[in-house]
Amino acid sequence: MDTKADAKPESKIKVLVVDDDVHILQILKLYLIKDGYEVTTCENGDEALYLALDPGVGIVILDVMLPGMDGWEVLKNIRKSSTVPVIMLTAKGDTNDRINGLDCGADDYIVKPFEPKELLARVKAVLRRTAAAPEEVRTVTIGNTQISIDNYSVFIDGERQEMPPKELELLFFFAAHPNRVYTREQILVNVWGAGYFGDSRTVDVHIKRVRDRLGTNPYWDIETIWGVGYRLNIKKEQ
Repeated sequence: MDTKADAKPESKIKVLVVDDDVHILQILKLYLIKDGYEVTTCENGDEALYLALDPGVGIVILDVMLPGMDGWEVLKNIRKSSTVPVIMLTAKGDTNDRINGLDCGADDYIVKPFEPKELLARVKAVLRRTAAAPEEVRTVTIGNTQISIDNYSVFIDGERQEMPPKELELLFFFAAHPNRVYTREQILVNVWGAGYFGDSRTVDVHIKRVRDRLGTNPYWDIETIWGVGYRLNIKKEQ
């Protein structure tokens, strides 16, 4: 186990790599350092959670199968207090498992075995996608609904609504761009990122979950535009 970061300039992004396979840790550490990152590694879920909540960590690469707390539990606990980008590593590759992983708050998902160069490309893509400019809008209010991407919260009529991170991000995207039609492919790129290799059914599943979870709202709705995609309609102002 290696929990001490390599000595690198402060400007370098710190990557936390979590896997119980020492060989994978060594290979990824080698490639990441060569590409200019600062790297910390560990092999179990409990320590991974502790390290991931360090504000200095810029991105987490997290294996699912770990001793102690597994990767999904680590991810869920990270998302209770942090929006640090997380890329999941797993041997499972079916669509439903990928959807569930992203639904728990993962920013990307890579199936083993993989090429280290592919992982590097995913890391760069996720960092680009999640790097928020200071002037970027982080809270949106539509009617009686307030969505904040800073603390991953949704309030309707002042009452907090529990939502998984990806559903919240999807709702935030629509709320930030009301009355505009987006295709499924555009939604995938904007919410899941250009590096996501799933199919458009992911969008349909998550929109259905948002509708089921929040029910009918008098101020807005997410409309299906048949043959095109979806749109959030403002029905009336509060």
